[in-house]
Amino acid sequence: MHYSNELLSVNDAADALGVTKQTVTRLIRLNRLAAQKIGGTWVIPANVLKSYFQENDLVPEPKDHPRKATRRYDIAALSFFSGALGLDLGMERAGIHPVLFCENDRKCRMTIDSARPEAALIGDITRYSADDVLSLTGLERGKVDIMFGGPPCQAFSTAGARRAFDDARGNVFLKYLDLAAEIKPTYVVIENVRGLLSTPFPVEKDAPPVKGGALTLILKKLKQAGYAVSFNLYNAANFGAAQIRERVVIIGKQGSEEVPHLAPTHSDDSIWGLPAWRTFGDAVSDLDEENMHHIEFPEKRLKYFRMLKEGQCWRHLPLSLQEEAMGKSFTLSGGKTGFYRRISFDRPCPTLVTSPTMPATDLCHPTKDRPLSVEEYKRVQGFPDDWPICGNILDKYRQIGNAVPTALGEAIGRAIIDDMNGVKPQKRFAEFKYSRYRRTSEETWSC
Repeated sequence: MHYSNELLSVNDAADALGVTKQTVTRLIRLNRLAAQKIGGTWVIPANVLKSYFQENDLVPEPKDHPRKATRRYDIAALSFFSGALGLDLGMERAGIHPVLFCENDRKCRMTIDSARPEAALIGDITRYSADDVLSLTGLERGKVDIMFGGPPCQAFSTAGARRAFDDARGNVFLKYLDLAAEIKPTYVVIENVRGLLSTPFPVEKDAPPVKGGALTLILKKLKQAGYAVSFNLYNAANFGAAQIRERVVIIGKQGSEEVPHLAPTHSDDSIWGLPAWRTFGDAVSDLDEENMHHIEFPEKRLKYFRMLKEGQCWRHLPLSLQEEAMGKSFTLSGGKTGFYRRISFDRPCPTLVTSPTMPATDLCHPTKDRPLSVEEYKRVQGFPDDWPICGNILDKYRQIGNAVPTALGEAIGRAIIDDMNGVKPQKRFAEFKYSRYRRTSEETWSC
């Protein structure tokens, strides 16, 4: 956007911000966006809008656009459901550079366009055909090496209703599979939550749902499109992330030969001869406490956090205060270890969530009376300190918390590069335990 002394209409401002006219009018009335009335019409000086962008870590909302760069990479890759680009950064570190990103979330699109403005950018995946995607990137059908992405996981999460493909978010998963079948990349990668392994869904038309039916349908579609498939549930800590985060990674390869499982680089068991898991302390030790940006715990909860030491949770409160602190949650079943949880410096961080102050998944600093900061979130996920994340502090937590750890992305990229180059996996890792669960791979899982 060109900034000058010109006056912008409410429509102009709404278009630049990617919001409705009503939202702009509300910002004006709340004095968050300085404006003036000419006649009966609100107008906003362009420089005022520029300041608003800067003060709120925003950029003008990018429109869908074709690839702007002319550079050709040795490996042609497409990224879908790209988010804040955690998976993409890991892939890049392995040598795989996407030429297109697909993301529908407004703040994530701003983040993507700030970080990778030369790549093609599209939004709603359901609005694009295979021909559209190829045209926007300058690629030819059959000449795409890799498609990768993590379709929205809420439809499969064990914390949700698990409607699978009856959920609109599940339907975009199917659209992604359909695009892969048309574009025919050599490799197709899917990243998702553990719940995908067990989400019920009918495996035949008009049949009742069965446990694992959603994954069965995905595997069937990939096979019909000509892919041999391998998958497993991987703990990101085994690949160098300073975080316990378990995700299903499915890799399809055109033909009859499967891609081997990812090669671990770290372990919490010394028998493998690998470096120990990276800890939260390893990741954040040199951060400056004076330059942290974080939200706060409510004072009524802080009084309990102050009673806890590093690595403790509500169970370490005095017995007389546990029920008072937990309220109605006190009678819930399960371990509930996420309530009033102070993490440890000498262990990997628990799975980052979209806010560190959610009561059931608290992420309190080991020694400070505050949640983890945005800067600590970045380090735990493996983002560079200067990586642009657009939006307010809640937007930043959400985007980073939703991202794939870059270390896991790099491991996926390395596995594909090795397969391209005919590098065989080390046999000594054949029995490696990738997660705490059993029956999680194409070799052991069944519907």
